[in-house]
Amino acid sequence: MPKELRTDRSDDLFKEYVIARIEKAGEKFEVIVKPDAVQQLREGKNVDILANIATDQIFRDSHKGSRASEEKMEEFFGTTDPIEVARRLILEGEIHLTTEQRRDMTEAKRKQIVSFIAANAINPQTGSPHPPQRIEIAMEEAKVRIDPFKPVDEQMKSVLDSLRPLIPIRFEKVKIAVKLSAEDSAKCYGDIKGFGNILKEEWQPNGSWIGVVEIPGGMQTDFLERLSQKTKGNVETKLIKG
Repeated sequence: MPKELRTDRSDDLFKEYVIARIEKAGEKFEVIVKPDAVQQLREGKNVDILANIATDQIFRDSHKGSRASEEKMEEFFGTTDPIEVARRLILEGEIHLTTEQRRDMTEAKRKQIVSFIAANAINPQTGSPHPPQRIEIAMEEAKVRIDPFKPVDEQMKSVLDSLRPLIPIRFEKVKIAVKLSAEDSAKCYGDIKGFGNILKEEWQPNGSWIGVVEIPGGMQTDFLERLSQKTKGNVETKLIKG
């Protein structure tokens, strides 16, 4: 059943949705879509297109409500299926955001990037993680440009290139040796696996556990704090260098 455009709330429509547009040989093709769906689809996630578009119509001008020619859709996209054309528009088209939408989405993506760097990077001079606030300040000073629709990993190289003149930073994994008592080993084992990869492990006859864990460098403080909290400080750890 076709998904009709709700004209009773048309004034608010373009606050909740964005326009994905492709222009070819003077012909415009537009679809009205939720911004979160654009981001998710471009990150390779499965998205229910129909559930995330305002209507299953492809427009020539969505503001005027004029529909695109099916003949032109067939010519340029090889199909008149509105869902398939919508998918192409979302993946390949220009995304037209309001100023408020762009600001909010850019800030959300910035926070994702800061969290990713804080979790995975270290200061190679000290071997310690960079606090998120330090990363945020450096990004602001470097005037890092954030694409609200581009996946975090695809933006990481340019972000790090901008940060390196300001702060020493490197993505690195660290190895930490851990020894837990029999009482604490079972309740901490899931946390250890959640933080990284267990490279070596050995259960002692008395039930205690000894292992070597590899984790992202930026997560070592959180890792050690989690173990200390769960064991009430009854844990032995050592950073393995080299």
